[in-house]
Amino acid sequence: YEIPRVTGVQTCALPILVQEVAGAIAREFRGKGANVMLGPAVNVQRTARGGRNFEYLSGEDPYLGARLAETFVKSVQGEGVMTVIKHFAFNEQETNREQVDASVDQRTAWELYYPPFEAAIKAGAGAMMCAYNRVNGTYACENDMILQHDLKEVMGFQGFVVSDWMATHSTQSIERGLDMEMPRGHWRSEERRVGKECR
Repeated sequence: YEIPRVTGVQTCALPILVQEVAGAIAREFRGKGANVMLGPAVNVQRTARGGRNFEYLSGEDPYLGARLAETFVKSVQGEGVMTVIKHFAFNEQETNREQVDASVDQRTAWELYYPPFEAAIKAGAGAMMCAYNRVNGTYACENDMILQHDLKEVMGFQGFVVSDWMATHSTQSIERGLDMEMPRGHWRSEERRVGKECR
């Protein structure tokens, strides 16, 4: 069988189809010995030119994205595979993603961009992946406003926050809400912990 791209699933807007596809993906993961899925990506797509739009479940509708994210998470985790929701937050373009600074006010964040993330959290998502971009001047993976305040305090997220690959930029990230650096501990190495230079 062939599993459709996530965008193909979200265009039908049927939670039952999302449940079936997510369950099949999870069973395939589990069958290969994996117990963690880096997904789903639930960012609301604001432009059709986004380089990774094919992997975003939400499309351009935060309400639909929230319904589908909840269904996807419950289905995958119901098969014994943990979901890592991504990319928190405001990761809206692939080109120069490390240099982008998303300027977002609180009303826009909560009404447009956060609903799919909130729904995934309510569904029991185990982890959240922070994004490469900056948010209001600070990298997402060390932005205490979005990680500590919005995600952990207001949304009540109880899981752990993992960086996107090499999206950690300083040792301050751990104080600001990041729990796990990927793919290796460059900023959280033993050398940095004891004050030695890390190369």
